[in-house]
Amino acid sequence: MDVPGPAARLRIFVGENDTYQSRPLAEALILKAQELGLAGATAMRGSAGYGPKNPSLPAQSPELLLSRDLPVIVEIVDSRDMVSQYLDAVQPMIRSGLITLDTIQVLRYGPVTGQPGLC
Repeated sequence: MDVPGPAARLRIFVGENDTYQSRPLAEALILKAQELGLAGATAMRGSAGYGPKNPSLPAQSPELLLSRDLPVIVEIVDSRDMVSQYLDAVQPMIRSGLITLDTIQVLRYGPVTGQPGLC
C-alpha cells in the first residue's frame, strides 16, 4: 500500500457465532487477509446491535443486551485493488452479513521515522 494516499476501507459485519470451516468467521477473515498480504485487518466486537437475524428487537431489549451472538466488524484497509482481490476471495465464506466499501485517505501507516517514541 502506498501511503499516504488514497485507499479503500472494507467493513464486514457478521455475528459472533458465525463460523467458516469450524472456526469463528471473523478469525477466518483475518487469516485470509494475512494470507493475501493485505496491509492490515482488525476485528472489533460490538457491545450491542441488531440486523436481519433479529430485526424486531427494541433498542433496550434485554435479549439484545444479553445476546450470545453479538456483532463483529472486520475492517480491512489497503489499496482498492488489494481489497477487491480480498473481497473476491472471501465472498464464498460469508453466508449473511453487511459488507461496505469506502474510499478513504490514508494519512499514516506504520511508525514515524526519526521520532523515537511515536508510532
